[in-house]
Amino acid sequence: MRSTAPRTSLSLTAWARPFALLLAAALAACGTPPPASTTAPSAAQASGPSNTLKIGIALGGGAAKGFAHIGVIKMLEANGLAPAVVAGTSAGSVVGALYASGMNAFELQEKAVALDEARIRDLQLSSGGLLVGQKLEDYVNEQVRRQPLERLAKPFVAVATRLEDGERTVFARGNTGQAVRASSSVPGVFQPVTIGKFHYVDGGVVSPVPVDAARQLGADLVVAVDISNKARGQAPAGMLGTLGQSIAIMGQKAGQAELARADVVVRPQVLDIGAADFTQRASAILEGEKAALAAMPQIRARIAQLQAAREEATRLAQRQAAEARHQACLEQRSRLQKLAGMAGLEGGCPAP
Repeated sequence: MRSTAPRTSLSLTAWARPFALLLAAALAACGTPPPASTTAPSAAQASGPSNTLKIGIALGGGAAKGFAHIGVIKMLEANGLAPAVVAGTSAGSVVGALYASGMNAFELQEKAVALDEARIRDLQLSSGGLLVGQKLEDYVNEQVRRQPLERLAKPFVAVATRLEDGERTVFARGNTGQAVRASSSVPGVFQPVTIGKFHYVDGGVVSPVPVDAARQLGADLVVAVDISNKARGQAPAGMLGTLGQSIAIMGQKAGQAELARADVVVRPQVLDIGAADFTQRASAILEGEKAALAAMPQIRARIAQLQAAREEATRLAQRQAAEARHQACLEQRSRLQKLAGMAGLEGGCPAP
């Protein structure tokens, strides 16, 4: 009797061979890259921004105490932490504008030492104030080489108060000296500055230390320098001292809330320097240096914290991108490829 076993074996082999070829083709197709229309983000797109943090500095108001800002900037630069963006209120806007124009801290110090008060003081009896402020505007424009705000070397804004309705105004474009003059126009001392159809006075009324403005410039980390007068249970000396403390009291609550949004607050010990005491400029600069050095560990710790958070966000974005690519590959498989996948043969769709 003739056996039929060999014929059965041949027919199975004949059937299995094309199936194996078909399966191999299917797996090869699954291994091909997705078509150009796939919208899954690439690893480069998902990696997020650079780990380089943009440091911003918010320089507060305080008349002659503002020389302390120079000392703070000096120490930041010495430690490789030069601010990339600058926001200033009142005295802080003067220092901030000169720094943003391209001067380094040592050049600022030279300017401070050489400054003659007569160059920025123009007395004129008026119901709006004792000082006109035009000399201050001219001095600042001369120092920044008449560059408008938007063309300074570093992004910079000056904060003022709109007199008509008390609104905070952030000057980011236009006449640099005029913006600084508006930001520095202490009510009762300087005459309000007219720009367009509005009048402006000292930014310290609404934003004693412009943390929010620095953040709006794109700062990842904001170092705030607070030199404002504090109510210490005693009457300030002189008219300027009284006006300065009055402004500080007016903006105290808003200022505290804004300072809380800074990453680090530096407070130079300059409260005993008079508002108009330019003879103490060297002491103010030194106090700024000391305060900045004392705050350096806190600044570095905050930088490390922000960098760690950014790196974790980058890792998460990369993982999500890999998962999206994997899912896109799975969804584009043919029916046969999906059957192969169910059999544990994923082929060209590696797990993320």
